[in-house]
Amino acid sequence: MGKYDAIKEEACAANLEVDRLKLANLTWGNASAFDPALGAFAIKPSGLGYGELSPESMVVVDLEGRVVEGDLRPSSDTKTHLVLYRNFEGIRGVCHSHSPHAVAWAQAKRSIPCLGTTHADQTAGEIPCTPVISPEAVARDYEAGTGELIVETFRGRKPLEIPMVLVAGHGPFAWGRSAMDAVHYAAALEEVARMAILTYAIDPGAVPLPAHVMRKHYERKHGKSAYYGQPGP
Repeated sequence: MGKYDAIKEEACAANLEVDRLKLANLTWGNASAFDPALGAFAIKPSGLGYGELSPESMVVVDLEGRVVEGDLRPSSDTKTHLVLYRNFEGIRGVCHSHSPHAVAWAQAKRSIPCLGTTHADQTAGEIPCTPVISPEAVARDYEAGTGELIVETFRGRKPLEIPMVLVAGHGPFAWGRSAMDAVHYAAALEEVARMAILTYAIDPGAVPLPAHVMRKHYERKHGKSAYYGQPGP
């Protein structure tokens, strides 16, 4: 077994989950799996359809951006993933989807307020939207600049408490403690985005959930004394 096989298998499974959950159409979207001990991550190849994917087709990239295993070109979003792995301690997976309701918020350049407990179960507060990327960042290195924009947007925020973001005019990125975790947060983001649109359609003046209720729902699922779900073995 090769030293990168585990992250290639994890990345492939995560990308197939993107397709299964219908978070992206055609060849859009990508997911990656990172192993800090190896200093490398496996990511979907650029432009391949989901039906063409296999663990062997995944491309492995180190934290200097060099392809260290794989014959195909890595995703065009590889440098964005790279910047996130370099800056967000504890994340082991990243997912960039093109799910329509989340993209709609990104195109509107609006953060998603925490309107209810479904949202609060996923994140500790609003889902932020970045500013529009600058012309200088696009000219310098668009994909790396996108990652830097996300990192700057998270100054003062905890990435593992709010494991998702909207890039203005572009779309959503999510991350987690594994590649599959990241994909499932991307799915949660899409559903929360859809619910928020429906809420504002019913009541354009809807206000965020009170902080004490939001925090309770987040903590009971993710806090030190969490009691949601079943205990581990």
